[in-house]
Amino acid sequence: MVSSRSSKVGPTSRPVAIPGDFDSANDVKASGIVVLPNRIRWSEPDLTFDLDAAVDRLRVYEIVLVEGTESDVRHFVRFDELVLAWNDIHLPAYVRKAWQDWFADRHISVPTC
Repeated sequence: MVSSRSSKVGPTSRPVAIPGDFDSANDVKASGIVVLPNRIRWSEPDLTFDLDAAVDRLRVYEIVLVEGTESDVRHFVRFDELVLAWNDIHLPAYVRKAWQDWFADRHISVPTC
């Protein structure tokens, strides 16, 4: 029986989807009322989120940054809003660190908790 966690399995072993060009992407962004794809939010029932409402937008960002692909991040997350809301977004430590490293590599200042 293994008495310690392995870094080779479990959620912290999953790669964090961070598009290299996220800060300059000109992709069409989702807006208004959205339903996240089942591959990102698989719990029933389907929920709608209003990206124009701060509380819903932050929840979508939390879900997409943890569960989404690079394409999902490009589509659902706005770079400028992510930077502004950084301290209000609840993320697992491994996801937060990956994003903070990405910001630091690009000399982008985000508030620290």
